[in-house]
Amino acid sequence: MNNPKSKSRKNGLEPVENSVPAPLPLDVSLDANLQALEQRIGQSSDVVIRRFTNESLSSLSLAFVYIDGLVNSETINRTLLQPLMETFTPEGASITPDDAFSLIKDQVLPIGGVKEGKTLESLLALLFEGYTLIFLDGLQQALAADTSGSEKRSINEPTSQGVIRGPKEGFTESLRTGTSMLRRRLKTSDLRIEEYKIGQRTQTGVALVYINGLASEQVIAEIRRRLDAIHTDAILESNYIEEFIQDGGLTPFPTIQNTERPDAMAGGILEGQVGILIDGTPFALLAPSTFFNFFQSSEDYYQRFDISSFLRLIRYSAFFVSMLLPALYIAVTTFHQEMLPTTLLISLAAQREGVPLPALAEALLMELTFDVLREAGVRMPRTIGPAISIVGALVLGQSAVQAGLVSAAMVIVVSFTAISNFVIPSLAIANSIRLIRFVMMLIAATLGLFGIMSFLMVLLIHMAGLRSFGVPYLSPVAPMTPRYLKDIFIRVPLWNMTTRPKTNLGKETRRQGPHQEPKPAEGKPQPEQGGSSS
Repeated sequence: MNNPKSKSRKNGLEPVENSVPAPLPLDVSLDANLQALEQRIGQSSDVVIRRFTNESLSSLSLAFVYIDGLVNSETINRTLLQPLMETFTPEGASITPDDAFSLIKDQVLPIGGVKEGKTLESLLALLFEGYTLIFLDGLQQALAADTSGSEKRSINEPTSQGVIRGPKEGFTESLRTGTSMLRRRLKTSDLRIEEYKIGQRTQTGVALVYINGLASEQVIAEIRRRLDAIHTDAILESNYIEEFIQDGGLTPFPTIQNTERPDAMAGGILEGQVGILIDGTPFALLAPSTFFNFFQSSEDYYQRFDISSFLRLIRYSAFFVSMLLPALYIAVTTFHQEMLPTTLLISLAAQREGVPLPALAEALLMELTFDVLREAGVRMPRTIGPAISIVGALVLGQSAVQAGLVSAAMVIVVSFTAISNFVIPSLAIANSIRLIRFVMMLIAATLGLFGIMSFLMVLLIHMAGLRSFGVPYLSPVAPMTPRYLKDIFIRVPLWNMTTRPKTNLGKETRRQGPHQEPKPAEGKPQPEQGGSSS
């Protein structure tokens, strides 16, 4: 029997598990190091190599290597070239390569970030981050000076999580900008930032952010373990990390939040969650996350508690409408017409008169049309995107009704379902509901309300079994913990939220002191002095 694995290897089709070369120690010769560097990066045109000799260093040969576009040219000229071109040792003094290395590192370079490297791979990693490498002839190590200065996008308002009242700045693609925005909000010495390099070919910077004492040690250790276990060649967006570390990889429900807002991430970290920032994307991750976290918005805490509670209840209502409304319409009009008032039933029957499609096909046609229009609106250039939406929503909808393909009631059902879907603040769970809605419609068309209720029970059992880094997905509702319900379905006043959510398993569970309800000062009010007499 032929072995397909050996056959593919014979044909040269066996995938290369790890083509990244082993670390290469530096050579004593400057020429050998530069030659090895050129071989490794393939004579790339954006790599600048400049050699020179300084008489102060006993005519020792040096070389600069940097990548044009990733560095700040002014920084190189001012902090590297100019000091190293000057004479900084007494005339006629003899100096060894080791002494020159220490002299340059400790006294000559007026720059903050200077690192050492002894292998070509470690230096290449710094080179691709915008560092400038300084090779000295006669040494098996080199210096790397931080001269990074690539073009960055300015800080703008988040595009996916807008608010009326609240901060207007969002994360950018720069990892260091993201950590600085968190530092500006969390001015505490307990803030910890741990950095990782993930991706053999992309070497993407990933930062683990948490507050010592607030975040659970078990959760932090588990996230570290899962990040260390990632062995892939590329990390290009936060979803790569999310899929590698999330619980329940095949569940339709997200178990890790993503946010574009620094204030939302700072709020989560203050409640004991652990943040994950990824270089190259403005979307950061928060874990552990429960089902109810996806219905909370940062704006809930920037306005009165009664308004926030009302809006949060609307979001939960929109969740059920988005998931169930088309399925309920199909089930009732197909199997349970007796549940409708006679007048409404006659009106619906009159609208469906002449419609050649069953209710399920009618709903699928409208839902798929809406999803196509939505995708077209997202992919189209912004100048013509709104026009496509208007054409789709008005022209196609009205034309479909007039042509007798769908009923007007179905257009109303699908439109209200789509609008309800946009009410949910988290795009991750809103997309999950879109998929569940199609399954619901198929079950409703075959089993009616009995099928819908059965599927809801299956979903509930599945969600009750989910975990997010050890935290039950439906916590604190299942298992029920009444004292943690103050910020779930409604939000109580801030002075009454004395403890952190149950997802926080850290040591410090209390966030503020008790009895902070605003009330008049005790005692009788004193009469004002020097008042005017009538």
